Amino acid sequence: MALIDVDDLTKRFGHVTALRDVSFRVADGERVGLFGPNGAGKTTLLRILSTLSTPTDGRVLVDGEELTPDRTAVRRRLGVLSHDTMLYDGLTARENLRLHASLHGVDEDRCERLLELVGLSAHGSSDPSRFSHGMRKRLSLARALLHEPEVLLLDEPYSGLDRRSMADFGDLLDAVGVETVVMATHDLERGFEHCDRALVLDGGVVERDVGLADLDAPSEFLDCYRAAIGLRGR
Repeated sequence: MALIDVDDLTKRFGHVTALRDVSFRVADGERVGLFGPNGAGKTTLLRILSTLSTPTDGRVLVDGEELTPDRTAVRRRLGVLSHDTMLYDGLTARENLRLHASLHGVDEDRCERLLELVGLSAHGSSDPSRFSHGMRKRLSLARALLHEPEVLLLDEPYSGLDRRSMADFGDLLDAVGVETVVMATHDLERGFEHCDRALVLDGGVVERDVGLADLDAPSEFLDCYRAAIGLRGR
């Protein structure tokens, strides 16, 4: 059985169909990248997987249990890093983690371990409003990991980072210990480097499911991506 089973998801906003009959499986320990142009449906799909949105039709199963906003036990198995960092300016980095830890019933000692993991131990008493974009991303990742999720959902984790920060964040993702990841990104090179498999979406439909281990270089994936969204030769 797949750890995540997405079955015929459709999402409509009025007359606009953002996702249409999307189905795929994610195995335990697999890293899946969601790729596609703006408006392809990547963020909508991640919002449904994280229960921030509900599908018009279809369902998501996590280890055989249906994922819905009222299924707290299933939702606790997910860690989410979205465009919204879910951090509170005016609280220190440490206080932010402790606040979220209290919501999850997590011991405060884990906050300290995660501050160390993401390289922010020296900044635990600082207000994250003074942090760089990369530091805020790292603190937000620590927040997403507090309750030791089995699955990490990432929406454009490299957005707004310079190349050095991208490399550092990629190394951090490899070190956090969560083996099952679903990541939406525009960065084909980073996605190729950190994912086992790629789903290419266009117009709310999965146009291509690519095993990245079968490819030798990012350029091969670029060719697959262009073919999937009809851009080859343009």
